Amino acid sequence: METPFIFINSAMSLDGKLSTYERRQVKISNKEDFERVDRLRASADAVMVGSNTVAIDDPKLTVKSEELRKERIKKGLPENPVKIMVGSIGKIRLEGDFLNYGNAEKIIFTTEKEEKEKIAALRKKAKVYVLGKQKTNIHEMVEILAGLGIKRIMVEGGGTLNYEMLEAGLVDEIYVAIGPKIFGGKDAPTLADGEGLPYEKAIILEPIGMEKLGDVFVLKYKILK
Repeated sequence: METPFIFINSAMSLDGKLSTYERRQVKISNKEDFERVDRLRASADAVMVGSNTVAIDDPKLTVKSEELRKERIKKGLPENPVKIMVGSIGKIRLEGDFLNYGNAEKIIFTTEKEEKEKIAALRKKAKVYVLGKQKTNIHEMVEILAGLGIKRIMVEGGGTLNYEMLEAGLVDEIYVAIGPKIFGGKDAPTLADGEGLPYEKAIILEPIGMEKLGDVFVLKYKILK
């Protein structure tokens, strides 16, 4: 079975932070970059986020442009890509935007340690897969998504999910918008959090492009595997 093409897209401050130490949703890039992200989202079969992102930001993850949605329909695709969440379901709001906004299919991957009642409630709104005892088996997750016909996945973080996908060798490309801000803070989330890698196991990237969108630089890399 062919593995989906997986790419990470993220916006960060000049010092590599996805947010401030407050860990709330903040504006890092600009209108031109938001339009770029919308085009990327429209190009994907599915958009994937971690459970912290859903708990804090409650993202809609839909294609904003009506023109882009119409183009998807002309191609025989759903109006919006599938929404995917990975991780703990404890803080996910049953009436939140992730689960209820738009007409996209929702898929949740979680673990056996979660409350059975919450899993049952979520299954009324989404497909829920329980993979692993303490930590979601992301290799099995990707196999399931491939089996569902999903060929192109956009990962929108946060830092823990980004790290796990990169560390597992599942990411093909990464695009980073760098906003003209510095947040600082040792506890502020970064592009790749998690346990971290020793130098000898660092993930090596090949630059494949760069563009300037107003006051934002977008860097594009291929993962060397």
